Amino acid sequence: MTAIMNLITPEAEALGFELVRVQFVSGSDEPTLQIMAERPETGQLGIDDCAALSRRISAKFDELEEEGRDPIEHAYRLEVSSPGIDRPLTRAKDYANWAGHEARINLIDAVSGKKQLRGILGGLLEGGEGEIIAIDDKKAGRQTTTLDNVHSAKLILTDALIAATIPVTADGADEIEEEPLNEEQED
Repeated sequence: MTAIMNLITPEAEALGFELVRVQFVSGSDEPTLQIMAERPETGQLGIDDCAALSRRISAKFDELEEEGRDPIEHAYRLEVSSPGIDRPLTRAKDYANWAGHEARINLIDAVSGKKQLRGILGGLLEGGEGEIIAIDDKKAGRQTTTLDNVHSAKLILTDALIAATIPVTADGADEIEEEPLNEEQED
């Protein structure tokens, strides 16, 4: 996955986006290469942004395939999206940026006998080895673990999270363009 990330990252950055997550998701027919990206200033990606990034990645992969260096040698679907409000937490800065919001963290190795923690993010802590994250678990209290012990994590949709999320612009949503009917349509 690192090689694919290294191909996708410059394409996202050229458009001013940051990658949030790149992963293969199993599908019924063929796997899906799922790419989540965001605009750093909003933490979101609009439909036009998704389309632009999808086109850039497809063009890059097609170019490599023509050179005989196909980065993915099997059939797959490409899906580009915004991380959404209840976004995955994949980078250290996600834990800092979303401190104070509720999250669910699935761990590789148990902490205090638990492999899943759910509660309010406490952010990043100064620590010895690796980046240390904190969460005030609803049942176990304040828990800490290294970022590399996180299998997966995501924010939980709450009213507070909705209120804290910068709304996507709705510019143009209320503008309707009417096209004149031609003679065939009038009949």
